[in-house]
Order: sequence, then structure tokens, then C-alpha cells
Amino acid sequence: MRWLREAGPVVGAIALALGVGAAVCAVAGYSVPAVYRELVRGAFGGRYQLFQTLTQATPILFTSLSFVIAFRCGLFNIGAEGQLYVGAFAAAWAGFTLELPPVLHTVVCLLFGAVAGGLWGLVPGWLRARRGANEFVTTMMLSYVAIYLTSWLVSPRGPYHGTQWANQTVRILRSAELPRFMAGAQLSWGIAVGAMVAVLVWYFIFRTPRGYQIRAVGQNPQAAEYGGIDVSGSMILALTLAGALAGLGGAAEILGTHRRFIEFFSPGYGWDGIAGGLIARAHPIAAILAAILMGALRAGGMAIDRAGVAPADLAAVIQGIVILFVVAPELIRWLRRVRLPRSDHVRAER
Repeated sequence: MRWLREAGPVVGAIALALGVGAAVCAVAGYSVPAVYRELVRGAFGGRYQLFQTLTQATPILFTSLSFVIAFRCGLFNIGAEGQLYVGAFAAAWAGFTLELPPVLHTVVCLLFGAVAGGLWGLVPGWLRARRGANEFVTTMMLSYVAIYLTSWLVSPRGPYHGTQWANQTVRILRSAELPRFMAGAQLSWGIAVGAMVAVLVWYFIFRTPRGYQIRAVGQNPQAAEYGGIDVSGSMILALTLAGALAGLGGAAEILGTHRRFIEFFSPGYGWDGIAGGLIARAHPIAAILAAILMGALRAGGMAIDRAGVAPADLAAVIQGIVILFVVAPELIRWLRRVRLPRSDHVRAER
């Protein structure tokens, strides 16, 4: 089966990466069995640990889907971190400003987050399609703008500074909260929303005319344009949807986990989403498993540090090795696919 052929190299790359990580641990003088025991225990050792892994995986799932839908259009969205932030702030604002019935309030806050993220993705999409601006540069620049803009909004000089002891907003209303699975755990129904969104993204990409157009542009924009597809419109749509998905992830994180917007609340979920999307081979359903893997590495890495068997820096090294081994082959293939049509175009002009 095709999915087995796709999964084989990924599983092999993960196993190889863990082997290299073990060698690094041994060279650094740490106990390899202890490090990996705590890594597994911290990610899947019990219900609480599993919930912590899924909590970490929730925003990564949304940012992975954000990366996937842009990647399918031949675009590299590295601005999911900023889109996550603006979506999170917009959802928090709606959460403590509007007064609506419980379920409706939550849905409206999620929509606020998606719209804010979508608008943040629309700008680089328009610049890429209409002005030829490289989306690498524009999405990254806007990401920093979003992070520091939201930081100012909740700073002591900003209009939404909620408490004296931290740069954050006031708590959202209870009617806006995403319910959690159990008391004492941060895992909310955001993970279920993410899984449903992944199915919707899969349906959109592979079962709708617009999705076909996005995939056609990603495969060969010249051929797609020759076939009558609006290449510029597809690029704008892809990056707008990518921003909306990341913004929705920020909204789910605020409504379900933090219950208020906190300055610099993300430890890099947008960047993890790039790795998650590449691990998933740009497939929306596989992005669910990729997000769980990334969440397990984050939760397990924190457990290694807490247990004292190795410092947090070594845990980050192991995470980086796994990401490198899994992502590098897919990234190289994408770069070759992007460069070859451009090289052919240059030779044709000569």
C-alpha cells in the first residue's frame, strides 16, 4: 500500500536519528538508557503524560496544517508563528470583550482567531502573487511584527495590559473557554478541533476543484497557467488559508490552555509546524501523527530535564537530530522540484 511505502522511510529515519542521539548522549557522558527511558515515560508514561503530549501537539497540528496547505501550492510559509500570535490575541480579545452564550462564544472566538491569522497570511500571499515578493522573506518579517506587536499590546504601556506582575491580558470569560478533558490537565477539546480540521483540509485539497488548482500550481505553475488556472489567485488563497489555520491554532491554545493571552506564550510552535508538515510528507491526515511525534519530543524533553538525567539542552539536541533526519530528504526533494522548473525556464529564455 502507498501509505506503507511513505511511512517506511519516515520510521527508518526516526530510528536512525534516535541511534545518533544515543551516540551523542554516550559521548557527552550521560546514561543512554536513563535518557530514553525518561523520554518515553515523559511522553507516554501515563494518562497525565499522554495528555501533556497531546497538549503540546495541539498547536503544532494547526501550524503543520498551515505549512501543508501552502506547501501544496509550492509556497514555503515560515510565518506560522506570527499568524499563531495574531490569532491568539484576536481570540483572547473576543473572549474577554464579547458577552455571548457559552458554545456560541467559543465558536466566535475561534473564528476571530482564524480571520486574524488569515488576514496576516493574505498580505504575503498578495505580495507573492502580484509583486513577486519572496514568501520566505515576507512571512518571516510579518512573523516578527506580529510577535512584537502583540507583546506591546499587553505590555504596561499597551492598551490591554491585564495584570501588574506579568505581560498578559485579563482572563477570558468562562463562556469563551474550550472545555478540558479532565481536572488537573491542560488538554482541551482543541485537539479534537484540530483533528476535524485536518480531515477538512484533506477533503479540500484532494476532493475539491480549488484544492486541485492549488496542487496543480504547486506541481508546475507554468503548466497550470497554460491550463487556465488562476495561479495568482491560488497562491493568495493558499497563504490566506495557511494563515487562518495557524491563527485558529493560536485561538485554540488560548481558549483551551492559557485562558488569556500571554506575551511570548509560544515556545516555537510555528517552527515545529514546518518540521511537522515535512514529516507528514505534506499530507493533512499524516500531520496528526507528525504533531503527536513533535509533542512527544517536547513533553519527553521536559521530563528528561525534570528527572535530572540530562540537561534540557541535550534533550533539545535529540529533538533536533530527529527533525533533521526526518525532514532533510523531503526538503531536498522540494528544493529540487522548485529549482528544476526555474532552470528549465532560464534555459528556454536563452
